[in-house]
Amino acid sequence: MPHWIETLGAIWVPLSVATALLVAIDILLLGRRQHMAIMDAVWPLTMLYWGPLGLVFYGWFGRAPRRMQHDHEGHEHGHGHGHGHGHVAKPMWQSVFTGASHCGAGCALGDLIGEWLAFATAFKLAGSVMGGKLLLAFVLAYGLGLVFQFFSVAPMRGLGLKDGLVAAAKADTLSLLAYELGMFAVMIAVGALWPNATPENWGYWLAMQVAMVAGFATTYPINWWLVARGTKEAM
Repeated sequence: MPHWIETLGAIWVPLSVATALLVAIDILLLGRRQHMAIMDAVWPLTMLYWGPLGLVFYGWFGRAPRRMQHDHEGHEHGHGHGHGHGHVAKPMWQSVFTGASHCGAGCALGDLIGEWLAFATAFKLAGSVMGGKLLLAFVLAYGLGLVFQFFSVAPMRGLGLKDGLVAAAKADTLSLLAYELGMFAVMIAVGALWPNATPENWGYWLAMQVAMVAGFATTYPINWWLVARGTKEAM
């Protein structure tokens, strides 16, 4: 990879990890737990690929009130209103952004694990290194995506394991396929431009962050459609 990409990656990628840790600390240690528990993991994972830019969205509409303050407001406003605890519905674009980040978190985590796994095992698909990476990334992303979606939709709808998994598959499959379309397009382009780049390079992970943001862009309109028709819960 060009030296400037490697240098930029050596700066931006650690900053992104630091941002993810900062958000995790804010949520888990400073009492800003999310209304939906799975989002406690989703927001830090989102920061891994959005980097410091993700703080704009987290600070704007993702950051929850402190837990004690949250509970106090819930008691002041009474019980049984809306979602409880003073939860206020977000504008559609913010709900869709949150839903897309929910999908993106599973995909990002699957890609992160898949990249290192493919690199460590030299896994190939029909002799193709890129094919092996894409296959592992897809399988892991889909599995993790279903888990993330299950812990979103099942509690909200009061579903058991079987019905929850079916609902999760309906809500997440198209969303995940759209995300992978954008992400894989960039990954294939990066592989064609710099075939010798590996996860050991900072620039490689910078390129993967770009791929994940591209995936976010392609899944966003699908998430809008899924939320609008009620297949996916507004978040």
